[in-house]
Amino acid sequence: MSKAEVKSGKKARKKLAYEKRKALYGYGFIGLWMIGTLFFFLIPLVKSFWYSFNEVSIGEGKMITDFVGIDKFDYVLTVDENYADYLKDTLLETLWKTPLIIIFSLFIAVILNQKFKGRTFARAIFFLPVIIATGPVYKIINGDMDSTGNTGAGQFSTMFSTDLVGELMQFLGIYGLSDNMSTLIQTVADNIFGIVWSAGIQILIFLAALQNIPPSAKEAAQMEGATAWEYFWKITFPYVSPFILANLIFTVIDSFTSPTNKVMGRILDMKEDWKFGEASAMAWIYFGIVLIAIAIVSAIVNKFIYYEVD
Repeated sequence: MSKAEVKSGKKARKKLAYEKRKALYGYGFIGLWMIGTLFFFLIPLVKSFWYSFNEVSIGEGKMITDFVGIDKFDYVLTVDENYADYLKDTLLETLWKTPLIIIFSLFIAVILNQKFKGRTFARAIFFLPVIIATGPVYKIINGDMDSTGNTGAGQFSTMFSTDLVGELMQFLGIYGLSDNMSTLIQTVADNIFGIVWSAGIQILIFLAALQNIPPSAKEAAQMEGATAWEYFWKITFPYVSPFILANLIFTVIDSFTSPTNKVMGRILDMKEDWKFGEASAMAWIYFGIVLIAIAIVSAIVNKFIYYEVD
């Protein structure tokens, strides 16, 4: 065997050893994820499903279950006086708030994609809620001070009052048009802060989509004399439309799983009262409704999405 062949064999063995090390690193990271998923997701998920069919009580250092079938689901849907109403309110809120968040996110992303002074700071401002969007912080800024225990800090929340737009419109007499229109305008106006607060991730996703539009597309549109309106619908919208579905699904899930909505609050209240069977049944009914909502949204929106065909 020549020296060249020996040298080539050593290089091949080193390359193989390097590939094995990379594979081990990958398995190591996946292993940590699998352990976390098993102990912190799958096992609690199975236990929750089992609790929803049982009467759960606390014994000597353990949970005692007594199988009762679908009685807990029947209790949640027919006996509990709050769950059905909370579920209806949450569905209606998600129905009108989700389109507003998507439209607002796309509008802001288009603005932030332009070149202007302070663009980086403006992007950071809109993404800031994602970093500090904890339940207590949101309640403090939104003016719900009593639930956080800061009953004496009402003056702090005044500057973040979310009904200022509604009060201004009422002062201008806009609410005199019709009761339904007034209620709709007031609801949207009073939730402007919540819409802005919930749009950080969606803005970031749309911004990434806008930055993937090739400069040649804009140059071609300018050469053809396209207006900004035509450019948006003919170039911008087709490029970002696949991300609309992703943002819609994210927004629906984020709305349904928010600890500030009434259904999640009811589930947590039942859990804190040691009613694990009822809380688990509520959670699984809610989970099924979320899946159905996502399936319906995906089926509808998927028809209006432009997919690139090779």
